[in-house]
Amino acid sequence: MRALVVDVADIRNRPAARRAEHIEAVLDGLALTGSAVPAGAGVVVEVMLESVKEGILATGTVAAPWTGPCRRCLKPVAGDARAAVAELFEERATEGESYPLVHDQVDLEPLAREAVLLELPQAPLCRDDCRGLCATCGADLNEGSCRCVPENRDPRWAALDALRPD
Repeated sequence: MRALVVDVADIRNRPAARRAEHIEAVLDGLALTGSAVPAGAGVVVEVMLESVKEGILATGTVAAPWTGPCRRCLKPVAGDARAAVAELFEERATEGESYPLVHDQVDLEPLAREAVLLELPQAPLCRDDCRGLCATCGADLNEGSCRCVPENRDPRWAALDALRPD
C-alpha cells in the first residue's frame, strides 16, 4: 500500500491532460459513534486527475469497508462506504472549497478521509425489519418473542398506553 500523495508534474501545465490513479491505503481513525473502518482495512481511491486552469481536478470514487453494532439488536453489521468525489486542488486553496496543490503534488488523504466519514452510517441497522431487544429482559426479538410478564403500569398512563401500537 502506498501513500495518497500523487506527483502531478507530468500533467500540471498541460491543459486537459489526464491520468487515472488507483490507490489503496490504510487510514487509521476513520470512525463515528456507530460505525468505523476496521483497523488495517484498505481505503480504495480511484480518481481521474485532470489539469484545469485553476489547478488539478480529481474526480472518481473513494470506498472503504465498515463495521458497527446494529442500533436495535446490537449484532455486528458490516458494509461498504462508497462516495463519489469531485474536488479541485489549487496552489492558493480556499479552506472548505478546495485542497492545496503543493510542489506539483496532490495529497488525496484529506479528500479520502472526508469522503469516507461522510458515508459511514451513524446508526447502522442489520436489516430494515430488525425488531431489536426486549427492553425488560434483553431477549433478541428477531429470534422469537420473549416471555416477560407485562409489568403493572401506573393507571394514570392508561390513556397513553392505549395509543401505543403493539
